[in-house]
Amino acid sequence: MTKTQQVLPLGDPEVSRPDPARLIAGDPEHRTWLTDEAPGLWCGVWQSTPGAWRVAYDEWEYFRLTDGLSILTPDGGDPITLRPGDAHVIRPGFTGIWEVVETTTKDFVIRL
Repeated sequence: MTKTQQVLPLGDPEVSRPDPARLIAGDPEHRTWLTDEAPGLWCGVWQSTPGAWRVAYDEWEYFRLTDGLSILTPDGGDPITLRPGDAHVIRPGFTGIWEVVETTTKDFVIRL
């Protein structure tokens, strides 16, 4: 039998902010609702208010924006504008800038 999981923000989110050493602009607040997890795997919904910060990934992440507008700029690369419905994969070793222009919500799956 196949198990299904509803992916909706349920309950109280984990609230966080970017590391001040990585902050570029604004005062973004992140909210994360985990909907499922297993060793080395996390799934859920993430939301951030506007701002910009440096990112460095050690893991794989697949996400799909459901709301808002963000710009993901890889170091040495061209900006990627992300709108609702856009999906993207970030691979380990990615570094760059995540800028939330309008409050952004995304579904995500992270794998170590």
